[in-house]
Amino acid sequence: QVQLVESGGGLVQAGGSLRLSCAASGSIYRINDMGWYRQAPGKQRELVASITSLGSTNYVESVKGRFAISRDNTKNTVYLQMNSLKPEDTAVYYCNANIQPSTSVRYFNYWGQGTQVTVSS
Repeated sequence: QVQLVESGGGLVQAGGSLRLSCAASGSIYRINDMGWYRQAPGKQRELVASITSLGSTNYVESVKGRFAISRDNTKNTVYLQMNSLKPEDTAVYYCNANIQPSTSVRYFNYWGQGTQVTVSS
């Protein structure tokens, strides 16, 4: 069984910072890309940031310069440092990872349970 467990969400004032963490656990052979998505009420889920196994990153335009994604491959963990938060960043944030379980030759897409981020004005 492979699972992703997120932590670090919460309530913050505009201009503040939060750091999200997502740890993958279970019978894991290899992890490819990892990323963070978010979904605000009434909106579609969108990719916020992603990072490859070699550390190449990608961001949605609205968070460039404010958010930073990183990963620790020794801990199977991905992070999202969020600075200069805005009310429009309010959403449920989901961790995503492309993982090859130790019991398979294929990669599968896994999701975390989501963590609420609320930015007050």
